[in-house]
Amino acid sequence: MRMKLSVKRTVDQWFHKIEKNPALGITVSILWLIVVAWVAFGWNLGNTGLVDETEPLFAEASRQMLVTGDWITPFFDGDTRFDKPALIYWCQAIAYAIIGVNEWAVRLPSAIAAFGLICLAFYTVHWYLAKQDELEQVSRPTRRYLTSSIAAALMALNVETIIWARTGVSDMLLTGCMASALLCFFLGYAGKEGSGGAGEAGEAGGEELITNAQSLFPNKWYLAFYVLIAGAILTKGPVGIVLPGLIVGAFLLYVGKFREVLREMRLFMGILIIIGLSVPWYALVIWRNGWNYINSFFGYHNLERFTEVVNGHSAPWYFYFIVVLLGFTPYSVYLPASIIRLKFWQRSHWRSLERFQQFGLFAWFWFASIFSFFTIAVTKLPSYVLPLMPAAAILVALLWSDLLPNMENENAPERVFDHLPASSSISPLLVWSGWVNVVFLSFLATALFNITHILGSDPAITNFHEVIQQSGLPVIAGVIWFVCAVLVAVFLLNRRWNYIISINLLGFAAFLIFVLSPASFFIDQERQLPLRELSAVILEAKQPDEELIMLGFKKPSVVFYSHIHVNYLGFPQEAVEHIKKQAAKGLKPRSLLLLAEQKKFLQMDLQPDDYKNLSTKGAYNLVRVPFKKKKNEKIDIS
Repeated sequence: MRMKLSVKRTVDQWFHKIEKNPALGITVSILWLIVVAWVAFGWNLGNTGLVDETEPLFAEASRQMLVTGDWITPFFDGDTRFDKPALIYWCQAIAYAIIGVNEWAVRLPSAIAAFGLICLAFYTVHWYLAKQDELEQVSRPTRRYLTSSIAAALMALNVETIIWARTGVSDMLLTGCMASALLCFFLGYAGKEGSGGAGEAGEAGGEELITNAQSLFPNKWYLAFYVLIAGAILTKGPVGIVLPGLIVGAFLLYVGKFREVLREMRLFMGILIIIGLSVPWYALVIWRNGWNYINSFFGYHNLERFTEVVNGHSAPWYFYFIVVLLGFTPYSVYLPASIIRLKFWQRSHWRSLERFQQFGLFAWFWFASIFSFFTIAVTKLPSYVLPLMPAAAILVALLWSDLLPNMENENAPERVFDHLPASSSISPLLVWSGWVNVVFLSFLATALFNITHILGSDPAITNFHEVIQQSGLPVIAGVIWFVCAVLVAVFLLNRRWNYIISINLLGFAAFLIFVLSPASFFIDQERQLPLRELSAVILEAKQPDEELIMLGFKKPSVVFYSHIHVNYLGFPQEAVEHIKKQAAKGLKPRSLLLLAEQKKFLQMDLQPDDYKNLSTKGAYNLVRVPFKKKKNEKIDIS
């Protein structure tokens, strides 16, 4: 027991040293954030190929921008691409110019957006807890640093964030802009009451508030809010301002400060900033493309996605409950306790608090608004609720902050990591959540042990289930989560509440390192590597002006890696008719290249002497089909 207290006392003394030495505190915080971000976002980021279908669409459109110098209208495979605004393409194209056209450059904007977000979240949570200590006139550096570190780790180490932070599409950039904007809003809102911190920083903050009261511009955090909103609009359109506006508006109405805060935000000036930064590109792209852009982007990709099912992406009303449960695994089981803990329904209580004390309530409005908005929307995709994951991480981190060391002054180190509250003073809901955590991890382990019986087939991977089983990854994954379930149960029985969240975080880190990362290489080798190899063959074999047809599937990665225009045909008979038409035109060269899945290729019913096989990789065949004159109204292909 003495050894435990000695270790705990040493840890607390170390955190107090950090508090007394701001440079040391900043250094340790930065190192922690870099380690978390590197494990979650940076490690092997560009060491696997692009994943069909969406990622190569962005990558190739950005490459076209760099090659053509047209930074206004995105193009893919010769056609305009109006799915998303320009910011993600600009970021990827700039990355290409700096480090070359490769997978690292494609994914770097997403990873940087995620890293910036967790850094700002760390700062915001630490600032909030410092303000709380200041109000209560206590010093709890251990609690501040541990809670901030947990919040950043929860935000980074979850399935939803990791997938999109490692994928070169617009979702993580949108989340980075939108979530950072909301954090900046709260810092501006909460800092309005007085100083932004202790000591010199607080005095500086007070002087800034006096200046801002007479200034045409709002404080620096509100300015950052407006700039980031403009970035969100340039990343995904109207949703970049609609969602933050909904969250901020609902929160301010609830706490009764709507008009007061809008005045201090200098809303008119903020709107001008947003318009000045975001509207010029929209004006240029509409000027160049007219109603084609308006109907495609604002009509189809925004209004219709909210009101109708687009591209078959329909789902039941409870879809996002499942997405949050699995996407925020394994911490999602603590979300109910985190939300109920707030007692957000006690409006008079929340309105009586200082502004900074409303941080948890703000995170709840953030989470609930996005969840409700996309639950109402008809088109549903897992990535749509990515912007609520930072709010979920903050809610769970604040829940665990209640269980972290609570010290009134630095002269009582023996109390710091005391045995924490007895079970009688711990919320029964939290205890139940802990046991749900055990059951959930056990269920997850069982599911992973039997994953081959759960997953469907993949036409791109032959012997899909056998290959997965032989990799050994399901067993490793099951063991990791089973061990975590046992450890959580042990700590619950021994009332070591403050270690439970650490077990979940360490378990996920192990899952990422030993399962998810190897699985990404495994999937890349089986699904994407054959297409990259065939793209290299196409570059060598293709004759000038020779057409390339892709039959039965769409894999945009071939366009990115081969830099060649591809015609997509859905059915074997359609391909046969196309070959007839091309042969009748007398084109040169007198052949075309055909890339097809083996099953679709066989359905074309071509004879062995009707084509020349160039390469077979994985589930795909690449052949050259020479043109010949018709005989008996059939193509004679040699």
